[in-house]
Amino acid sequence: MLLALVIGTGLGFISGILVTKGRLQPFIATLVTMTVYRGLTMIFMDGKPISNLGDSFTLKVVGKGNFYHIPIPVILFILIFALFMFILEKTTFGRRVYATGSNWEAARLAGVNIHRTKLAVYAISGGMAALSGLILLSRLGSAQPNLGDGYELDAIAAVALGGTSMNGGRGRIWGTFVGVLIIAVLNNGLNILGVSSYYQDVVKGIVILIAVLSDRKR
Repeated sequence: MLLALVIGTGLGFISGILVTKGRLQPFIATLVTMTVYRGLTMIFMDGKPISNLGDSFTLKVVGKGNFYHIPIPVILFILIFALFMFILEKTTFGRRVYATGSNWEAARLAGVNIHRTKLAVYAISGGMAALSGLILLSRLGSAQPNLGDGYELDAIAAVALGGTSMNGGRGRIWGTFVGVLIIAVLNNGLNILGVSSYYQDVVKGIVILIAVLSDRKR
């Protein structure tokens, strides 16, 4: 599990290098690495799931454990949310993240090491993606080669709905928290209503479009 977290952090760091040193657009860099990593996963797993991975006590606890009847994934979510809210709103690093997202050139002139800031953010993102993968793996008891496909759309929708600007520099983690809850309720509601997954993608796409258009008018 620790190795998976380290690898995830390292892969996120590579994306950061492509953005900072390779001067790629963040969206392009993310799209390229996502495609490559998914391809490598298929090659490594030969396109087949790996079963019987839920025997580890620690792995079971991460995805299926409870603490006073509260699921461990929920506790992890709350703790990580509180940690990053503190980092973004109360630390120098958080202010640097906002400054870099708002106007990287102005941030650089103000003395912010924008490359280091971007690398740290991408590495943290990769580590959090790895943790999410471990939780999903634990709950399923097996590793699926296509596990998580389409989740990037949910992530974008949640952030956009939460009021984070797609141009960077504006947004609060509380908004993202609300956006995550909205997407979760939307997904669950559509499933309960028996709406096809194809239509669900259409709905999510429209939600993202509305959120981005609203952001443009601010």
